[in-house]
Amino acid sequence: MERPLYVALPAALLLASLAAPAQTTPPQPTPQHGEVLFQSHGAPPPTPDSDTPPPPEAVTAGQTPTGPVLTDAQRSSILFTAYDLDARLAPDTSHLTLRARLTLRNIGAQPLARIALQISSSLTWASASLLAPTGSTVLPLTQHLIDTDADHTGKASEAVLDLPTPLAPGAILTLDTVYSGLLPASGARLERLGASPTQALTTDWDAIGPAASSSSNSSSSSSSDASPASPSSPLDVALRGFGNVLWYPVASPQLFLGEGATLFQAIGQQRLAEQFATIHLRLAVEYHGPPPTAAYFCTRRQPLTAFSDNPNAPLADASGIATADFPAQPIGFRQPSLFVVQLPEIAAAPLPESASQPNTTDLLSVETSDPTDLAHLTASAERIAPLIQTWFGPLPLTPLTLLDHPGDPFQDGALLVAPLHLLASTKSSPALAHSLAHAWIQTGQPWFDEGLAQFVDLLWVEQTDGRPAAILALNNLIQPLNIAEVGFDSEQAADAASAPAGQPLVSATDELYYRRKAAAVWWMLRGIAGDAPLQQALTQWRTQLFSHEDPTVQAVAFEKLLEKTSGKDLGWFFSDWVLRDRGLPDLSIVAVEPRLLPAGKGHDAGWLVSVTVHNDGAPAVDVPLTVLSASFTSTTRLHIPGFSNVSTRVIVEAPPTEVILNDGSTPEIRAATHTREVILQPAGTP
Repeated sequence: MERPLYVALPAALLLASLAAPAQTTPPQPTPQHGEVLFQSHGAPPPTPDSDTPPPPEAVTAGQTPTGPVLTDAQRSSILFTAYDLDARLAPDTSHLTLRARLTLRNIGAQPLARIALQISSSLTWASASLLAPTGSTVLPLTQHLIDTDADHTGKASEAVLDLPTPLAPGAILTLDTVYSGLLPASGARLERLGASPTQALTTDWDAIGPAASSSSNSSSSSSSDASPASPSSPLDVALRGFGNVLWYPVASPQLFLGEGATLFQAIGQQRLAEQFATIHLRLAVEYHGPPPTAAYFCTRRQPLTAFSDNPNAPLADASGIATADFPAQPIGFRQPSLFVVQLPEIAAAPLPESASQPNTTDLLSVETSDPTDLAHLTASAERIAPLIQTWFGPLPLTPLTLLDHPGDPFQDGALLVAPLHLLASTKSSPALAHSLAHAWIQTGQPWFDEGLAQFVDLLWVEQTDGRPAAILALNNLIQPLNIAEVGFDSEQAADAASAPAGQPLVSATDELYYRRKAAAVWWMLRGIAGDAPLQQALTQWRTQLFSHEDPTVQAVAFEKLLEKTSGKDLGWFFSDWVLRDRGLPDLSIVAVEPRLLPAGKGHDAGWLVSVTVHNDGAPAVDVPLTVLSASFTSTTRLHIPGFSNVSTRVIVEAPPTEVILNDGSTPEIRAATHTREVILQPAGTP
């Protein structure tokens, strides 16, 4: 059956602001050689040049395994709680051998007699064993190809493991698995949706190999443009994980770009579900010539220790293996990613010393084979830094690490993989501001980290182009929210049991909420609490050490801190906008009644304007209300509970001409600005 084309291609998962400055129109969707020098769980994983028995032959595409058909419910019933990985990579041949010890829990309602695990279709399962205190049991393993866009090839090698005893709901088990194969770049999934090989490989650049964006392995090699020139890349390894390339095992239903937003929703749900799972990686990278310098795994950097096969050989002719060990840590809200860099990073854009900050701190750590644009990037970062320092404090927690790579940008916390020349452009200053914010804000809570980074993007637009441009950028950013947000009626608002669930910011899995809506929430908090109180609260908050506690607890703690710095009650705001998803407000001006005030003792003549507004949405809001006259403007803030009418009176010194409710700073179901012309009655009219 032909699937409809879903226009939000994987590039939509990336930070949209990294590729372009703030837009003035609504954003459009985009379409081995050597010796293992460490041990793992016993024997080291087999190497490409070792004498090992051939793995079981994969079932060809279109075939199905014997036995009952696997359902999506069965595939989705597995939660990974721990990964222990031994990986051996050979960039010269794009080869991967990986041994994965996996701890799994049955989160479904039914016992599981079989378990299905997926890896990229270019890899082949070799074995799987069930580990227990009494020993290990080799499991029967069958494997076949399934269609899925969770991997860049558009397919996955699925292993079906028959368990000796069904895994009960809530029970856990540990598996020891081995697989190997090639991981070259592939644009297959996007090419079948109509993208050219060049377009596909600009987005799907994940690969093991010195040129991660090479198109030589494109599925459309027979097409006229199947072999474009490959942009140079200093990355020996560039692997982003689930949703891009399945280089580690996953358990997932089949997901397709042509079926709405299911793939992107699944990515967010997996991030949230596995954020407390621990992951450990022992890495070995074979090299020929100069050894690689370092590896980044889940944004953590480790230097690679090189062991040469012949220490006396010239560097250009050297060969050997480089190793690193990443201790077990919680994954966090991310897909596990791995990058291996060849060149040492360059420290850039040092913050100036001062009496209060005597130590120089670098803003950037850049790995690039072409430093031509580094000076422009440094100058841009130094222009942006004072704004971020004003809001979050004088020093970043870490430098922003930039790995120069020609493909579409990818960011995970303070690690950014992107084209250096793109970020060095003056037009990309908002994108760089967004990325630099991650060097200051690292709470582990997506609505904090991603929402505040997008908030900084808007602050930079305001500083450079003015507030109207920032409001326009904000409205363009949250425009899709008007369609996606849940809807309430007054009865549902009063009855929590019947209310739509939505995506509260503290548990959101969709970037539409934890980045876009969160940015609007921070912009609203700025208007309600004031710049200085919010800056003070954020500066104090970001330096606290965060445990992996309930995100609701952290949100409430920040609420109390901001209430302390601002002196305002914010419980209503956090309840409706952060802790719960109550949809969007729907404001309107019900009535405007001006009345002439004659001059009296101590005051001149003026006008009293009575304004009644209605909120037909569930969340309470605090919005600006402005009364314009020929020569005067009076603005006040108006608090409007959900499904309520509120009236206020505003005094102006000259005849009023217009009333404006909301200035676009608060998102609404429909228009975010409401105007009403003021009709003055002729003198003497009752």
